[in-house]
Amino acid sequence: MRAFAVQDPPRRLLGGQGTSWVCGDLVLKPGCGPVHHWLAEVLHEVAPVGFRLATPLRTVHGTWCWQGWSASRWVEGSEPDRTSRSGWLQILDAGRAFHQAVAHLPRPDGLGARADQWAVADRVAWGERTIVFHPELASVAQRVHAAVNDAVNDALSPAQLVHADLTGNVLVSPTLPPAVIDISPYWRPPQYAEGVVIADALCWHGAEASLLHHAGVSVAAVARALLFRIATTSQAASVDATHVDVEDEARRYERAATAIGF
Repeated sequence: MRAFAVQDPPRRLLGGQGTSWVCGDLVLKPGCGPVHHWLAEVLHEVAPVGFRLATPLRTVHGTWCWQGWSASRWVEGSEPDRTSRSGWLQILDAGRAFHQAVAHLPRPDGLGARADQWAVADRVAWGERTIVFHPELASVAQRVHAAVNDAVNDALSPAQLVHADLTGNVLVSPTLPPAVIDISPYWRPPQYAEGVVIADALCWHGAEASLLHHAGVSVAAVARALLFRIATTSQAASVDATHVDVEDEARRYERAATAIGF
């Protein structure tokens, strides 16, 4: 807190992994590295059009991190209504505006070096790595993988910086543009990030399959995103099955795969 020049008492921020804290008009979060430093540098120069951005902040020493912690500006807003189609469209619109604003950025060197479970799952979804899926997830993973293979010729935009966890990281306001926060960086086509949003809507929020049509997101993008989520769950279960309800998540993935026609 001293390094980021904040004196207000900290308050734990709900959501995410439960490790972020609000202090005054700052959000403090653990986790730093080469990709974070690159993001902080480039996002500081991005001019938001049609969205707001939780911009990273330097310490009083001029660095982007201090003892493993980073800070960004607190932005006003509330979670979209994920029980309605309009709420999901707000999330997608914010993501599209963000992706347009960062489309010119070069790929950072450190992005391919990530080895966390999300990065590995992303490579599985794109056929760049294989894993042995948890037995409860093997069947649905095979179904979704077949759907991805069937769509290898699906038209995609060029890969660029994308935020692949928009579902819980867009805030809306009746008087301000939507805010994009807590960027999860990947180097993929923007349709992939949109597919993750729809996959989350189908799996966790009871959305109807018709959302794909209204959102303009392809079945192929959602199938690849589902494979990404399935691979993430599989790895988490292999590390500590006591914290993952694999049977419940497998049912959700099965329903989502059926909803998109596989």
